Amino acid sequence: MKWNKQESDSFEDRRGMSGGKKAILGGGAIGIIVLLLNMFGGETGQTIGNIIEQTQGTQTQTEETQTRELSAEEKELGDFAESCFVYNTKTWTSIFDENNMAFEEPGMVLFDDGVETACGSASSASGPFYCPADKKVYMDLRFFEELKSRFGAQGGDFAIAYVIAHEIGHHIQKLMGTSDKVRQLQSGRSEAEANKLSVCLELQADFYAGVWAHYNKDLLEEGDIEEALSAANAVGDDAIQSKMQGHVNQESFTHGSSKQRIEWFKKGYNSGDIKQGDTFSALLD
Repeated sequence: MKWNKQESDSFEDRRGMSGGKKAILGGGAIGIIVLLLNMFGGETGQTIGNIIEQTQGTQTQTEETQTRELSAEEKELGDFAESCFVYNTKTWTSIFDENNMAFEEPGMVLFDDGVETACGSASSASGPFYCPADKKVYMDLRFFEELKSRFGAQGGDFAIAYVIAHEIGHHIQKLMGTSDKVRQLQSGRSEAEANKLSVCLELQADFYAGVWAHYNKDLLEEGDIEEALSAANAVGDDAIQSKMQGHVNQESFTHGSSKQRIEWFKKGYNSGDIKQGDTFSALLD
């Protein structure tokens, strides 16, 4: 991806900083399972909560008191993440202006291991997520090492750009009232029905990520879209369940299948039209 350093007052890099208490999931295997089941955490508390409850007996709290100097590679990766964040906010400001809507800029926080948010404490095992309470995207960039090594994703910088755009897609849903409406609809419904609504929400965030890419074709290099599609394929519910459980249970999907995630990203990328992102009508009729 072609990029130039962009800066934003709404971007925070807390990596290497003392963060107070952080949640540590007992046993490496449990931590990996939580990570696998929560790839692209969506809005924290939606899918993270139930799994954390199941593993609370193995959680401990430790004090994080040390700081460390970021490597040159980490600093460059942080600059890239910040630049992607700015490219997203600029694009969505323009899209909202075109549709006579007011855009509220989100925030973004990079962290190591654990972080305190307005939605509560979270560890790296939750994956990247958006907190609607403070309207910030939270991300441990080491997530992408797992995405490549454990899931076989192609890797590359545009995989990171895709995930950032997906999480900011959840911010767009918050501004449009979509996510709040979904939470209301999920209340009192069966787990299977609530999961279907969650899938629609996540696929729409993939669609919005594709819309962002459509508006930034001048930044794309050969192979970038393939990197995004590879990441989307790797984190489909069916791909994760097959790897972790050896079988697939569609009723427990919360983010959508690999095929669905790819299709909705591509629809956003090819159309660039936010009005074509009604995943709810398409999937629930």
